[in-house]
Amino acid sequence: MASRRDQITMTPDELKAFILREHTLIIVSNGPHGFPHPMPMFFYYDEQGRFLVSTYGTSQKVVNLRRDPKAALLIEAGHDYAELQSMMAEATAEIIDDNDFVVETMMNIRRQRDPSKQDFPDEEMDGIRYSARKRVIIRFTPVKTISWDHTKLGGAY
Repeated sequence: MASRRDQITMTPDELKAFILREHTLIIVSNGPHGFPHPMPMFFYYDEQGRFLVSTYGTSQKVVNLRRDPKAALLIEAGHDYAELQSMMAEATAEIIDDNDFVVETMMNIRRQRDPSKQDFPDEEMDGIRYSARKRVIIRFTPVKTISWDHTKLGGAY
C-alpha cells in the first residue's frame, strides 16, 4: 500500500502546472542575526526549472544571499486542509546584475503573471528600464523539491 506521502506528491507535470498557476514565491534566506528571513515575491519559472525574482540590489534578501546562498522556497495554495497544495524547495541563489538580463526577466515575470501580455507599451518599457537600474535578479536553482496535494486524498485522511 502506498504511503500518504506517495499519494499526495505531485507528478512533474502537476508540479509545473501548479508553479505556473501561482504567482507568489516565499523566499526564506538566512537573516543577519540567525533568524529566517521570509519574503513574498513575484517570480518567473524558467525552462530549466529555476525560479527568478527581481529585487533592489541593496535589499536585505540580497545581502543575506550574498553571505549565504542557501534558501528555502515555498509556494502554497488552498483554503481548507483538503485543498492544500504546496511545493517546497531547497535552493542555491545566484545574484545577477546584468541590466539587460534584469529588464528581460522583469518582462518575463509580468508575462508569466499575465500570459496574454506579449508586448509592452513604450511607457511601460520606460518604467521597467528605469526600475531595472537599481535592481538585480536572484536566480534560484532547486537542489531538492518536495510537493504535496491534499486534493488527491478526496477529503479522506
